[in-house]
Amino acid sequence: MLTLGIETSCDETSASVVYAGESIRSNIILSQADHSKFGGVVPELASRAHVRNIIPIYKQALEEAQCQLEDIELISATMGPGLVGALLVGLSFAKGLAFATGKPFVPVHHIEGHLSANLLSHPELHPHHLTLIVSGGHTMLVEVKAFGEYRTIGQTKDDAAGEAFDKIAKLLGLGYPGGAQIDKLAKQGDPNFYKFPRPIIKDQSYQFSFSGLKTAVVLYVDKITEKEKSDSLPHICASFQEAVVDVLASKTVRAADELGVSHITLSGGVAANSRLRTVLSDRLKAKGKKLFYPEMSLCTDNAAMIASAGYYRYKKEGPGNLIANAFPYLPLEQIESEEKDT
Repeated sequence: MLTLGIETSCDETSASVVYAGESIRSNIILSQADHSKFGGVVPELASRAHVRNIIPIYKQALEEAQCQLEDIELISATMGPGLVGALLVGLSFAKGLAFATGKPFVPVHHIEGHLSANLLSHPELHPHHLTLIVSGGHTMLVEVKAFGEYRTIGQTKDDAAGEAFDKIAKLLGLGYPGGAQIDKLAKQGDPNFYKFPRPIIKDQSYQFSFSGLKTAVVLYVDKITEKEKSDSLPHICASFQEAVVDVLASKTVRAADELGVSHITLSGGVAANSRLRTVLSDRLKAKGKKLFYPEMSLCTDNAAMIASAGYYRYKKEGPGNLIANAFPYLPLEQIESEEKDT
């Protein structure tokens, strides 16, 4: 079954054709560069750019997959969470295609898409596993019992890890998006240069909090001179990154032990962070567990993961509803009721 996936939840316009939920025929991603001068995504500008780009990106995806719309057997699109205006562009486009052609349509939860990114890269992944989803909008630990059966055991109480990376990068004058810049500079720095606090909630739950760490970095930078900041920039990046990675890895390993799972996945934009991959992989390996993460192109928002999730959701539940709406906030556990009842 060839599935067309559409993703427009934030500032990436993406269309993909995936065969049988696991073989990528095309995955076209257009990232909007205009937001960098604002230090973050401007929702209205993102929506307008999606309107301009969605049809050319869709056509390019079909061309690269060497197929026609008639060959597509299933259409899927992100329904939420995300920027509601941006979501509506891709969702409306996909529903319009489905309505005009009579093809089945499946709305996809964005987080389920990230979960499915690992299915594209690792078909050997055990159905029962633990996943750490880390992006600009989400930091979550989710127990996956099987596809479509999820239990969120922890998530951020304030800022997501990716958002903290972007805010600190902006503070340090590294631009937006800043996660990759911090990762690059941190490789030249000493992670023990400054001991930033590890934001671990005292009740030993699996909740996360990064606002305090962000404040600690701001206070540290405020008390040093511009020359000191410039001279020690790689060290500041490395020390901040180490604090984030330490917390993410510690809680993930502890949760994996408690749940008794041996397969752990990492997904979302921050899954591309080299230090997080290394530390988490090493700590899990010491416990006899294995870490899986997608290839780089599948870490950020992309339509291949949406097509894959749509395929597996269709196999599990059948077609979704063409009146499915866009949701800026949508808990993962609500996905089935929203797909069927909206």
